[in-house]
Amino acid sequence: MTPRGSGNQRIVVDSEHAGRRLDKYLRSQFKHVPAGQLFKLLRTGKLRINGRKIDQTYRLAQGDTIQMPVLDAAPAEARAPQVPTALLKSLGNAVLFEDRDLLVVDKPAGVAVHKGTDVAAGVIEAFRQLRPELPQLELSHRLDRDTSGVLVLAKTPSMLRYLHDLLRDREAEIERHYLAVVAGSWDSKATVIHAPLQRREDKVVVAPSGQRAETRVKVQRRIGRNASLLQVQLLTGRKHQIRVHLQYSGHPIAGDDRYGSKAFNRKVAAAGGNGLYLHAATMTIPKPDGSTLSIDAPMPQRWRQLLASGL
Repeated sequence: MTPRGSGNQRIVVDSEHAGRRLDKYLRSQFKHVPAGQLFKLLRTGKLRINGRKIDQTYRLAQGDTIQMPVLDAAPAEARAPQVPTALLKSLGNAVLFEDRDLLVVDKPAGVAVHKGTDVAAGVIEAFRQLRPELPQLELSHRLDRDTSGVLVLAKTPSMLRYLHDLLRDREAEIERHYLAVVAGSWDSKATVIHAPLQRREDKVVVAPSGQRAETRVKVQRRIGRNASLLQVQLLTGRKHQIRVHLQYSGHPIAGDDRYGSKAFNRKVAAAGGNGLYLHAATMTIPKPDGSTLSIDAPMPQRWRQLLASGL
């Protein structure tokens, strides 16, 4: 690649990016550049593939040559955020598994997966700082800020595309198992909740016109007479799916300040509980080579006091 400055640059696409849509490739390689600026280069023909003007939906092939203007260095406000030292420390020993394609971490509750309007930095920004030798590191999926447990990061664009394709087209092949502490005594028989979900403003609700959503639930143990510890399996992956499905079934999750029960949350707090009691315990992933990877995140230590309390 030509060094940054004035003039043009020439980029040769390698095997890692073969098959990737041009617009997604550009967004990943030029994170500091507004999307509108990149698309304008395409529209005006200032960005060409193998000398030809091309559409943003074009899928790259190994050996393709991208010719485009050299873009200015990132403005100060777009540079990598300063990650708080406390966050770096909390994630320093959080790696559950690592190979040449994946980095799997045990995300603590209360930590966002990425930066946002009220979050200076999250898991992905922290690991980009902790592991500068992994410039292509990306989140392959999301966990709510207050949910703890297994979070998978892809080290390479090809693995990221593979995981996204699985989640989009062959979602059932990835097994995602959670633990949840909920209000009430759940029926001992395993069940599957079928309730379509729809986003409405800042919440998700059950609605007939919503997207298909299915959650399998089984009781692991009772917690006194007022609560249950559940094993929960995501059969689809909608936003806030477990939280909404359990609340819809009459058993909101302990500590859920959005979909939960205020009365039950007061009991949880009185028993010494704090935060949301939802934990991504296990993820099983079929790998491209035909092997299967299963990763477990241990139950958070803070749960043990609540489970022993009897509520």
